[in-house]
Amino acid sequence: MPTFGMPSHIDFSVSNAEASARWYCEVLGLKRVRRVDFEDRIMIVLLHATSGLVIGLNEHSVVPNGRFDDRNVGLDHIGFSVTERADLETWERHLSALNVVHSPTEDTANGSALVFRDPDNIQLEFWWTRKQ
Repeated sequence: MPTFGMPSHIDFSVSNAEASARWYCEVLGLKRVRRVDFEDRIMIVLLHATSGLVIGLNEHSVVPNGRFDDRNVGLDHIGFSVTERADLETWERHLSALNVVHSPTEDTANGSALVFRDPDNIQLEFWWTRKQ
């Protein structure tokens, strides 16, 4: 079977690409790479320099549904890994300082999660995996 690596990019459909780009840059420290204006959408490309992950924000001219709802078929959430459990507490303080609504850090048998949402209600998560 062929193999593959970690995701190279994630694209989100958003209601306001410029506002979302500002949020992702401020909250997650992403860097804006470029904006492309297509006939049917605006796409802003962001980069997480440490991991090389690219996040594309797409504002479509026609939107068949309203806000994101993770109960619909499709994407549920995206989880970003952290190295240490204490990193979640650091992120929790950072999110609070920016008035980003988030869950408390929750511990499970497999690790710990800190959940928050972007301006379009897309669920994001920081995840620490417990060493077995």
